[in-house]
This record gives sequence, C-alpha cells and structure tokens, in this order.
Amino acid sequence: MPKLALLDDYQSVAMKSADWSTLPEGCTVEAFHDHLSDEDAVAERLEGFEFVMALRERTPFPRTLLERLPNLKMLGTAGARNASIDMQAATDLGILVCGTGGSPRATMELTWGLILGLLRKIPREYSATRGGAWQQTLGEGLDGRTLGLLGLGRIGGQAAEVALAFHMNIIAWSQNLTAERANECGATLVSKEELFSQADVISIHLQLSDRTRGLVQAEDLARMKPTAYLVNTSRGPIVDEAALVDALRRHTIAGAGIDVFEVEPLPSGHPYLSLDNALLTPHMGYVTEETYRQFYGDTLENVKGYINGDPKRVVNTDVLEKRRAL
Repeated sequence: MPKLALLDDYQSVAMKSADWSTLPEGCTVEAFHDHLSDEDAVAERLEGFEFVMALRERTPFPRTLLERLPNLKMLGTAGARNASIDMQAATDLGILVCGTGGSPRATMELTWGLILGLLRKIPREYSATRGGAWQQTLGEGLDGRTLGLLGLGRIGGQAAEVALAFHMNIIAWSQNLTAERANECGATLVSKEELFSQADVISIHLQLSDRTRGLVQAEDLARMKPTAYLVNTSRGPIVDEAALVDALRRHTIAGAGIDVFEVEPLPSGHPYLSLDNALLTPHMGYVTEETYRQFYGDTLENVKGYINGDPKRVVNTDVLEKRRAL
C-alpha cells in the first residue's frame, strides 16, 4: 500500500487543501504538523513512505538522508525548485523529484506589507492602540523616495510596478542585470555600492545560490543611510545575519522587515527577537490559501501520475529511465 507524507504542515491545512480521496484505492496520506531538524528523526519518520512532499525548504534532503530512504520513489517539492534537495543524489538513487506551480504574486504582496508596516510604524501603533495609547509615532511616506531592488527578476519586476504606483524612484542591481531590463521595469541600473548608499528602502529579490549566499555583508549595510530600511523576503542566507543584527542594534539603519532566516523556524532567544526595529514574519511570503491549493493540488496530480506511469512536473528528468519501481 503506497503511503504519502506531507511534511511541515505548520497550519494543519494540508489535508483540506486538496481532495486526497481521489488517490488510487489503498494509497494513504499522513500530514505532519511538527518540524524535525534532526536527520535521524526525519529518516525514522519517513522510512515507510514511498511518496514525500517537502513544503519548500523547510526540511532539507541531502544525500545522507536520501540514502537512508530506500522505499522513497518520488520526492515532491512545493514550487519549481528547491535548494534544500540534493538533486544529483536523488537522480543517482533513482528518486523522482516533482515540482508544483505557485502563486505568481504572493511574495511581492508581502514585501509591500513589510515596507508599509515599517514606514508607517503599523506594528507599534497597533500594540499602542490596543493598550489604550493614541498616535505614538510619525510615519513616513513613499512618494518621492528611492526604492533599491536587489534583483529585478519576476518578483523584483512586480515590486517595481507597485513602486511606480507609489510615485517612487527605482534603482536596481544584480550580477546579471542589464540596463535594458532595468528600463523595462522603470528602474535605473546602478552599482551595488550606489544601490546601498542611495536607496531609502532596499528590497531583496534574488534566488539563493553559491553566488548570492552572503551577498549582503557588513560593508554593504554600512553604506546605507541611517534612515533607510532593508526588506528580505527571498532567503535568509543572502544577508549576513550577524551583520544585520549589529546594524539594527546600533541603529545605523532605521529598521528591517525580515520574512526569511538562516535557521527556520526562528530559534527562541534569537537576537532578532529582542530588536524593536525588526519587523519579523515567519517565512509567509508564499503562504496564502491560493498558493497552498496549488501546491497540494499539483502534488496530488504528481502522485497519481507516478502511480499511473505518467510522471508529471519532473524536475530531475535524467532519472526517468532509472526511477525506482513502485
């Protein structure tokens, strides 16, 4: 009887986000609501499962773990790519990795929620109002300010559309960004140094890779205006976390909106939690009802496709000829 594991279902919504009853008779589904960070514990939990869905990068699947899962036939990932899965190891072991679609704008929407929350001091005023106080701060407007986009791909381009509606100036930089692409988005291509020194708000929209890991260092943060804000809804390791904590603690920048972290879930006692100028959210850029319906609905189709001999949305296509038999 094939079994499917749905991992890291923090909100306990996986079972109602797709019609799992349409799976072939005998195929069972189990959703796990807790997060296991110990590889031994993950291996023990998943030992009897033929199908596993990893919800984004919440649970890593390095070679050492995949080698301990001889029953695993298909590893699903929410989204089209997953930096926490060792694709080469999966291919070597005959494990199909299948992706899903996702919301095209959810992360961008949260980005602007964080920007507005920071500049209009929404969290502080919310708490003050509930406590009986009234108008404790002065907010800051966006009209005429400069948005610096670190990355101008799909999500960065969407962020630029909103910035134009707010009548902001837009500058942008990434390793491969061209002036033509910047112009298409209403932005001006600048150097990395200029972006950090000129922007009033810097928003990161890059994929995590060897080139972008640790891309934002202490010297970059030191170039920022003391009135400027940093927003990261991409991946935590793109920013030197210790350097950002130091900048926020010393108030050399005005604040930061942070949705992604080096270690997730964010450990208790983390320095971010003691900072009054850090607006924190729990990696929820993609977490919407619409996105989850797509993630789990596509995973359902992927599992049925595998069982029926018609794999769908295969990421590591080289494995197709040597995939493990069900």
